[in-house]
Amino acid sequence: MTYKCLFSVLTDAALADDTLAHAVAGARRHDAHLDLLCLGVDRSQSGYYYAGANALVLQETIDHAVADAEAVATRARHQLEGADLRWSVETGIAQLADIARHVGQRARFADLAILPQPYGEARGAELEPVTEAVLFEGACPAMVLPAGNAPTPAPKRVMIAWNETAEALSAVKAAMPVLATAEEVHVVIVDPPAHGPSRSDPGGPLSQYLARHDIRAEISVLSRTLPRVSDVLIRHGTDMNADLLVMGAYGHSRVREAIFGGATRNMLEHCPLPVLLAH
Repeated sequence: MTYKCLFSVLTDAALADDTLAHAVAGARRHDAHLDLLCLGVDRSQSGYYYAGANALVLQETIDHAVADAEAVATRARHQLEGADLRWSVETGIAQLADIARHVGQRARFADLAILPQPYGEARGAELEPVTEAVLFEGACPAMVLPAGNAPTPAPKRVMIAWNETAEALSAVKAAMPVLATAEEVHVVIVDPPAHGPSRSDPGGPLSQYLARHDIRAEISVLSRTLPRVSDVLIRHGTDMNADLLVMGAYGHSRVREAIFGGATRNMLEHCPLPVLLAH
């Protein structure tokens, strides 16, 4: 039970080193093949330029995207050369609206994607569609890394945010290689429904499922003492010094999450821990 195909998308040289360091550490830990897509983003979409903008202006934006992709790829190859693992580096360019097609068709052949946090200071607009493309078009789980998070050995203390949804269960199944080697697994439930199927034993079926895989889990039921569920989870994960948070992604539509916010978006924006997501 392990990951054999890891995938990452690098679009920004400023974020490439941290993301690549995590990806390399994961590939070594799982003896996996690492595929990198170094993507230059062409932002010359219709409506961005005044009517009559000539072809030279548009070609210049494409040239910039090609140069960005090659710069990131050169940086990645320099770090990977001589590394004791199997890897490949591919370059390409895409417009913001077309990122999903490029990323999704590659992510679907990976066991896990390693990605930088899509929201926050100095984060490009392309990081959000990259993350969503991995999860939805690629149907691939993603480990999203907060800023400044250094690579560590295999996570020893893992927290599962459990709400009985299909997305949460997908995330648990995607995280099984990590859960199997963890020293502690904590299933955390915030305000379980009073009339749910497991109201008398919150998290019981999940605990039984994990036990059959030789994974012993502790269950914590928390009250919603903060305005957002994500805030409760972040505080609990910080208090217990968790190494990784596992949760389902986008229980509501992505449009609703983008406009009104949601647990997934808030978590990706504020969580100081690596988050393993699946949909």
